[in-house]
Formats: sequence, C-alpha cells, structure tokens
Amino acid sequence: MPYLISAVLAYFLGSVPWGFLAGKLNGVDLRKEGSGNTGATNALRVLGKGWGYSVFALDAAKGWAAVMLAFFVAGVGYGEAEHGVIVAGVVAAIAAMAGHTYPVWLRFQGGKGIATAAGIMLALFPPVVFGSGLAVWVVLFYSTRYVSVASLGAAVALPASAGVLWLRGECDGLRAGIALAMCLLAVWRHKGNIGRLVDGTEKRFEKKRTEAA
Repeated sequence: MPYLISAVLAYFLGSVPWGFLAGKLNGVDLRKEGSGNTGATNALRVLGKGWGYSVFALDAAKGWAAVMLAFFVAGVGYGEAEHGVIVAGVVAAIAAMAGHTYPVWLRFQGGKGIATAAGIMLALFPPVVFGSGLAVWVVLFYSTRYVSVASLGAAVALPASAGVLWLRGECDGLRAGIALAMCLLAVWRHKGNIGRLVDGTEKRFEKKRTEAA
C-alpha cells in the first residue's frame, strides 16, 4: 500500500506541467513552439531566462517533493524499515519521471525529464551523485554551448557515480539500478537531439555580444 500511494502521488506531482503553464501565462503553447516539449530548456528558448530558470526550479522541486513525500508515507505513515522507505522513494522516482515525460493532462506530451531528475537525485542519492551530475552539466554546457550535450553527459554521470558508490558500499544496488534506468530514459527522450548533433543541425545557446557604442 505505501508503494502504491507513493506511485500515485508522485505521478500526479510529476505531471504538473510547469513549462506548459508558464507558456500559457505568456500566451504561448510550448508544444507548438521551439522543440515542441514543455520542459525547462524549451521554456528558456521560447520564453526567456526568467521563465526558463523558474520552470527548471519548479520541475526539480516536484521531483524532490515526490521522493520526499514517498519517504514520509512509507516511513512515518506505514512505519516501514529503511529498505522499505528507499523502495518507496525509488517507486516515486519512476512515477515522477513518468508523470513529467508523459503527463495525462497534455495527452502524454511532456518534457525530457532532466530538471525533474535533478530534484530526484538530490532527494534519493548521496549529495556527491547530485554534485557530479551538476559539475558535468556545467562543464559540458560552457565548453560546447549545447544543452543537449550537457544534459546527456549529466544523465550518464548519474549511474556512473551511483555505481561507484555501490561498489564502495555507500549506495545500494536498487538506487544504482534506478539511476541507470533514468539515464536510459534521458537518452531515449533526447534521440532527436542526438540525430541533430550527428547531422550538425543542433542549435547552440550562443553568448550575446555587446555592440560597441
């Protein structure tokens, strides 16, 4: 029962379409603009930095909240032991990612899940896992100016760092497994970006140049 409750709550939390709502506040349907998805990157491209960063923060917050709520339901509500609490968190992570990428409200057309995954990482894994993903994202973005490359790199860093911790006995195999699953989902959701990178047609975030007065 705690796992079922955690899954349902996490799916509906994850399915809150912050990017879509931000677009509507600006009179724009993000599903019909830019890359066509409702995630933070498309919000950033179409709506600007303020809205894009806000959508990223809100998407990350719902991933974090979904896992933390599952911990509360299993641990406090049902008195589960530590392993049961972690299982509830993993179930919630899967459901929140599913809700974000396939929200029932938008005919299952959502974002790619990177921001939501960041929030999940912060709640479910030791801090070093989140830190490694963030570091990889920052390095790859500022060296390539491709959000997709940075996001894919961060996605790969997640199971890599979780796997290292598992081998060292600092993380369990269940969480290492979900880290791999989240990585594979991110790669699948970025298949269009990967194709454009191969073709040389992927768009960069270019630095704005200051014109001389």
